[in-house]
Amino acid sequence: MNPDHYFWLASLGALLVGLSKGGLPAIGMLSVPILSLVMPPMKAAVLLLPIFVISDMAGIWLYRRHFSAVNLRILVPAGIVGVLIGWGTVSLVSERAITFLIGLMGVLFCLQVWLRRGSAQVAKPAHRGWGSLWGVVSGFTSFISHAGAPPFQIYMLPQQLAKAQFAGTATLFFAIINATKIVPYQFLQPYTLAGLREAAFLIPSALIGTVLGAYLTKRLSDKWFYLLVQIGLFGVSVKLMLNASGWMG
Repeated sequence: MNPDHYFWLASLGALLVGLSKGGLPAIGMLSVPILSLVMPPMKAAVLLLPIFVISDMAGIWLYRRHFSAVNLRILVPAGIVGVLIGWGTVSLVSERAITFLIGLMGVLFCLQVWLRRGSAQVAKPAHRGWGSLWGVVSGFTSFISHAGAPPFQIYMLPQQLAKAQFAGTATLFFAIINATKIVPYQFLQPYTLAGLREAAFLIPSALIGTVLGAYLTKRLSDKWFYLLVQIGLFGVSVKLMLNASGWMG
């Protein structure tokens, strides 16, 4: 692989992470598949975690006044439990099977929403039971393959929150989840000075993506914002299923 090609692919992956932290959820999930073109998937996941954490800090500042506290109180403890379950079972679970199931759930959810588009849909309130379930799944899949967005969105999208509140809740939730993953990742595949230096070169791309994502989120109408989120969720979910099936990646 040409070093220039590697740099641009890695920078693109970091930019996508930043866009997701700026308010365009699900897009960041494409970063690991992109980097997997030039390195093993696990190495890509480990390399990107510092980028996620740095982007989280910028995202927290951007959305510090826009989030759903009631949902975070439900999702955060459940998500941390999911990370711990992922850490404890990482050597036992089939990453392909989990990836396929998460992709399938995302596809089915989007189809259900689109097929019912003509009928009136009432916003659903936060629900401790469902929120805890999807929070655990989101934390678990985020640890296994950085694929925590679809379960989160399956729970959050039916609430029809204002777009800034939705984006802020996603940013804060995954900021905590990513911080929780630091120690387990270090035990599984310790960071080296060279690896951290490599990640540092990608930080500018991630920060540009975060600001750009916030800019685009503010200028999109609620209707287009949620449509783009759903399209992104559907596209990423299909990609996950194809990867897990061995057809791609």
